[in-house]
Amino acid sequence: MLGRGTRLLAGAVIVACAVLIGPSAPSGALFAGPLSAEAVKDVVPNRVMTWNICNPCDTSNVDRAAEIATYGPQVIGLQEACVRDVERIRDHLRRRHGLVYHVEYGSVLQNWGRCGGVPWSPGAYGQAVLSAAPMTDRVSVEYPDGGSEDRGYMAVTTMVGGKPVRVFNTHLAERRQEAVRADQTGVIAAQVARHDRAIVLGDFNAVPDAPEITGMQALAADTDPECLPSSAGACEATTDWQRKFDYVFLRGITSLEHGVHPTPHSDHHLLHADLDLA
Repeated sequence: MLGRGTRLLAGAVIVACAVLIGPSAPSGALFAGPLSAEAVKDVVPNRVMTWNICNPCDTSNVDRAAEIATYGPQVIGLQEACVRDVERIRDHLRRRHGLVYHVEYGSVLQNWGRCGGVPWSPGAYGQAVLSAAPMTDRVSVEYPDGGSEDRGYMAVTTMVGGKPVRVFNTHLAERRQEAVRADQTGVIAAQVARHDRAIVLGDFNAVPDAPEITGMQALAADTDPECLPSSAGACEATTDWQRKFDYVFLRGITSLEHGVHPTPHSDHHLLHADLDLA
């Protein structure tokens, strides 16, 4: 039998090894640490969400992940997203909330000022889609004219509500660039029209009665029935400046319920929709 001193020494060595080895384990390792008390157990399989996460903004990715986990969407489209931030958000969702997502990117810009990195290897900026189910057939398209900043759309095929569906995610040109947005809407609408069932997520930088987005409205219904072009003030705002710029458009799919969720972590609110894909 080992003496008391020997046992204490062995225990100290084990603890020291655990301290040294633990942090070196990759973030995706199986034993990544216990989940927090408020861990979410699963996603809502028919729920999609869009969120412009604001960039550059002094916001913690821990807080961004907590906002997403509150609603547990099956699919979320992010705009103004740096790849490094999305990687951290995804990791926090898994480690802190028990939500495991696949990710695809639609980056349109390499920008050191926005996304960090080094001048010869700046971070990628644009759109991202997180999905609890695997994604296939990703496309990433930069609009021929982005306006004052490069803009584009991405698309993937994934499962929503147990059914395969084409999901688009876009960010149109900034305000006061109506003609540019009209051209961009035409580009993405032509692709949406090819699918009998599609979901279009994104920040369109245009209110519902703006002429430049009528091409999308003719193809797909807004998840909020009060947000028709003819609505008289009944449409719920999705930004801090009391405008609706963020949309979930549905083609061949019915909206059961939607919600707009203000957040201190972005100048855009989270918008979710629960869908009927029968």
